[in-house]
Amino acid sequence: MTELLTAAQMRAIEQAAIESGEVTGLELMERAGRGVVEAIFEEWPELSKTLGRAVVLCGPGNNGGDGFVVARLLKEWGWEVEVFLYGDPKKLPPDARVNYDRWLELGEVIPLTEQDMRKGGFADLYVDALFGTGLKRGLDGELFNVVRHLSGVNGDHYTDRIISIDAPSGLCLDSGRVLHQEAPNPWSSKLLDSVPAEIRSKAAQAGGARALRDRFAWLTVCFDSPKPGHFLAQGPDLCGRLVVKDIGISIQRCRFNGEPYDDAFTLGPKPFRRANRPAFLTLAEAPGRVKDERTWGGLPLYRLPKSKQHHKFTHGHALILSGGAVKTGAARLAARGALRIGAGLVTLGVPPAAQMEVAAQVTAIMLQRVEGADGLTQVLQDERLNALCLGPGLGLERARDLVPAALNAKRATVLDADALTAFADDPAVLSAQLHENCILTPHGGEFARLFPDIAEKLSAPATKGPAYSKVDATREAAKRAGCVILFKGPDTVIAAPNGQCSVNAAVYDRAAPWLATAGSGDVLAGFITGLLARGFAPMQAAETAAWLHVECARAFGPGLIAEDLPELLPEVFKQLNI
Repeated sequence: MTELLTAAQMRAIEQAAIESGEVTGLELMERAGRGVVEAIFEEWPELSKTLGRAVVLCGPGNNGGDGFVVARLLKEWGWEVEVFLYGDPKKLPPDARVNYDRWLELGEVIPLTEQDMRKGGFADLYVDALFGTGLKRGLDGELFNVVRHLSGVNGDHYTDRIISIDAPSGLCLDSGRVLHQEAPNPWSSKLLDSVPAEIRSKAAQAGGARALRDRFAWLTVCFDSPKPGHFLAQGPDLCGRLVVKDIGISIQRCRFNGEPYDDAFTLGPKPFRRANRPAFLTLAEAPGRVKDERTWGGLPLYRLPKSKQHHKFTHGHALILSGGAVKTGAARLAARGALRIGAGLVTLGVPPAAQMEVAAQVTAIMLQRVEGADGLTQVLQDERLNALCLGPGLGLERARDLVPAALNAKRATVLDADALTAFADDPAVLSAQLHENCILTPHGGEFARLFPDIAEKLSAPATKGPAYSKVDATREAAKRAGCVILFKGPDTVIAAPNGQCSVNAAVYDRAAPWLATAGSGDVLAGFITGLLARGFAPMQAAETAAWLHVECARAFGPGLIAEDLPELLPEVFKQLNI
């Protein structure tokens, strides 16, 4: 796992490093600028072997100061560099002003207007150093037009070599949402769809189609730690490719008011309390062994192998409730996922009308007749049934009948699909019965039906930062429900009632668009249920299952269907050396 620092947390850590005497603000700015130039030459090695022309757009804060360093280093390399400044140089922060003055010894600074940018012509490289982690307000007026011009939407400028420092300007790094005032969101689908066809054609020929649709920057360079907005909402699309450069801030050795940052994400360190931002936000990432611990990327994979001393009941018994005749496929997918992930036994609870249908489809999965709430209560007298899953293909009427009986048993329980939608008319009825061993797995529509007021805040226009984020929404929902919430999407967010939260983002090099297929969510519900049966805590089960779900999709690639996902787990486990 990698910690995701909010803008306020990053500022607190930087300030702590400076106050400790470990580093100066000027040194951090110099390292950041060098990191950007390194990233540019790593991405395009040919640029380090030639002399080109760069345009650097600097903003009124320290992000602009980083831009002045980049401009100076490229100039010293031999490049022709043109620098534009948005704002009054007299109002630059002290460190940024020093680097502004250093640049003036090498070249001029042009006030940033769209007209002046248009005069500049084509450049080999554009560096966006307008706004970074400190962005508080949206783009409007002249600045809005400048960013549109830089993106290529206006049709008079095309390049893939746009590099953003910290974030594409306008992106809130706490939420991944674009901040905008009365002007339309410059990155909205509606606005991009309005670009004339002839401009689209020219942009595509020049390689700028990605700037029109998929991304603003080709490369985004951030420092020491990624931020939530790099992985949430529009962030991944606008950032292009994300590179994290180490500028030498030792979080572990930083002190604030004499207290060390022993762990950046406990509730203790004062800067995080003073910043008034929640703790416990991590990113599920490509795995790496942790020394002296049987974990992989922070995931509790030490629980996944099976010992020769174990037997099937050691790994739990999952019960997955099925819908009626011709509606059993989703539950069978979930059951297969639970069995493949290692549950010792998996039983499908089916109504009488579906028994023959299901019996013809399964072998290792067992069957149990479950007709109604009384029948489920009787079945659950067997305490070895330690994990339940309700929702996939269950049907609304059957869900309304069975969910209360399942929750009353107080077993580890996954509620998905129909088990969530069945209570959309009165979500309080469901909330009153939930307990700490539950996991809810809504997609966007289901989330909005269960938590309409929270969803409304999430969909409201983002006009100032930090904007309300999917992380904020999921945390609020988890606290209200009193259980773990897994809010699905390419930027899946998982939160517990205590505020612990993680982002399982299938973006950048970990993108898995093939998961957009019928039944993939049912398999995920089964993965979670299987891990619950094996004794995983709800938060661990949700995090681990979501991560493995993406890995299975990546192992298969294009052409994936839901039935493939459980069958890919053995290969993924082999790669993890489990």
